[in-house]
Amino acid sequence: MAGKERGETAQAFVEETRQALAQEFRRIAHCLRQLDEEQIWRRPNPHVNCIGNIILHLCGNLRQWFLHGIGGEEDVRDRPSEFAATGSVSREALQTILDDLFVRIDSLLQGISGSVLVQPRRIQGFDTTGLAAIYSTIAHLEGHALQVSYITHMFTGDRYEPFWKPANPEQGSNSA
Repeated sequence: MAGKERGETAQAFVEETRQALAQEFRRIAHCLRQLDEEQIWRRPNPHVNCIGNIILHLCGNLRQWFLHGIGGEEDVRDRPSEFAATGSVSREALQTILDDLFVRIDSLLQGISGSVLVQPRRIQGFDTTGLAAIYSTIAHLEGHALQVSYITHMFTGDRYEPFWKPANPEQGSNSA
């Protein structure tokens, strides 16, 4: 692959990453708007994390892998505290944390070069590259965002508003 094509491929990957991040952050915000404070911090059962812990965990993970691992910021993650929180963070504060983190990560990605994607790095005890770090972190985000959606649906029942609905038969809608 020629250098120009590699650069275009790297930029396309970064743009897809930015879009995936934006979508999952919107999905989580959509769920938060449907929940009250009690629901955000209620565990569906003793063996499942509550939405508040999942969000704090995602923020810690994204900060560590993107801002530290790729952006070079100090690693300040305290993973145990992500799961120890028990309702001390309001819905509005969680949303603000998510919004601020998205802006910081999106800004980092806007300035990233293709060479950064292939450079070796060590993140959370793993030897990886920027590309692999982004790829696995997006998968991690998507998985937990869907978990937040599922728990939201459990708690809201028939009041649940899906993040996406098919708009036409091609997308799977029964209506034209």
